[in-house]
Amino acid sequence: MKISIGSHIVKGPWGGGNLFIVNLSNYLIGKGHEVYFDLSQKDIDLILLTDPRINDSPSSSFDHLDIEFYLKYVNPNAAVVHRINECDERKNTSGLNSFYIEASKVADKIVFVSNWLKNLYVEQGIKEDKSSVILSGSDKEIFNSALNSKWNKKEKIRLITHHWSANIHKGYETYKKIDNMLDNPKWNNLIEFTYVGNISDDFEFKNTKVIEPKSGKELSSILKKSHVYVTGSINEPSGNHHIEAAQCGLPILFLKSGGLIEYCEGFGVGFDNDNFEIKLEEMIKDYDYFYNKMAKYVLDSDKMSQEFLDLFKYLISIKMKSPKQFKKNFKGYLFTKTQKFKSLKYHIKVNLKLIIKSLYVSN
Repeated sequence: MKISIGSHIVKGPWGGGNLFIVNLSNYLIGKGHEVYFDLSQKDIDLILLTDPRINDSPSSSFDHLDIEFYLKYVNPNAAVVHRINECDERKNTSGLNSFYIEASKVADKIVFVSNWLKNLYVEQGIKEDKSSVILSGSDKEIFNSALNSKWNKKEKIRLITHHWSANIHKGYETYKKIDNMLDNPKWNNLIEFTYVGNISDDFEFKNTKVIEPKSGKELSSILKKSHVYVTGSINEPSGNHHIEAAQCGLPILFLKSGGLIEYCEGFGVGFDNDNFEIKLEEMIKDYDYFYNKMAKYVLDSDKMSQEFLDLFKYLISIKMKSPKQFKKNFKGYLFTKTQKFKSLKYHIKVNLKLIIKSLYVSN
C-alpha cells in the first residue's frame, strides 16, 4: 500500500503534530507499506491531509487544493483522510475552523483527535457521518514506566510540565499559580516545579526550574525523575505532553478543559481555575492510588497507528469497489481553483509539475 502524508518530518523537539507523523510513518513502514510525504507518485492508495495551511505551517507539504488536483488529473482512485487536531478555541484565533471545514470537503473521512474537538466542528457545520475519532498516543519504546521515580513521601514531591509551544493558552495561568505558591513556605517545603520547553517572552518564572525544549529519550529521562505531571492547557484538542508523561507512569493533574478530560480522566485529578490547591492536596493524599493506576494507561502510538491503518484499509477497499475514470481535461482548473488561495504562484508551479508528470507517465 502506498500512503502519502502531507507533512515534512522535523528532527528534534517540534510539537505533537510532528511526533504524530514520525510515529505513524514508522509504524506503517514497519508493517511493510510505502510512505511518501508528497504527491509525486501516480499510484498513491491513500492520502493523509495533516495541515492544509501550507503557507503558514513550515511542516506542511501539501494542502487540500493539491489533493483536489491530484484526484482530478493524476489518480482519482486514491482515498483521502483529513486529520484535524487544531481549532480557533485553542489559541484564540479566528478563521481556522472555517478553513479546516472547507479543506475537509476533499476527504472521504475526517479524523479528530478527541470527541470534544469532533463535537465542536460538527456544531459548526462539518458532516458528522464523515467524522470519526482516533485518540493520540506516544512511542512506548521511549515513553514508558521503566525506572521511573515513585514518590517516597520523605522528599519533596516533584511536579513537572513540558510544552513546545510558548502560547499562553498552553497553561501559563496554572504554571504561574504554582510558581507563586512556592513563595509560601507551606508549599515550598512540600513541592518542586519544573517547566521543560519554550516560554513566552512576556512570562517569567521566579521559583520554577526551567529546562530548554527536549525530546525523545532525553525528555523521557527527565519526566521519569518527577512524580506528578501538571497540564493547564486550555481547550487542548489532545496534546502529546500529558500522554508522554502518563506513559512514563506519572499521575496527572489536569485542567478540566477541551480534550484533556478524555485522555486523563481516571489517571489523575482534574481541577478548575479556582481549586488547584485543593486538587493538588487531593493528588498528594491519593498519590499511591493513582501511581498504581498508571500501569493501566493504554494510549500509545502503536494503538493509534493501528486504528489509522485499519481505517486506511477500509477506505481503500471501498474505493476499489467503484474505481473512478481518469480525467484528462486540464482546462480551467488552474484559474478557478488556485485563485482561492494566498500563494497563486506557488500552486501554479506545483500543479504544472503534476501535469507534466501525469502526461509523461501516460506516454
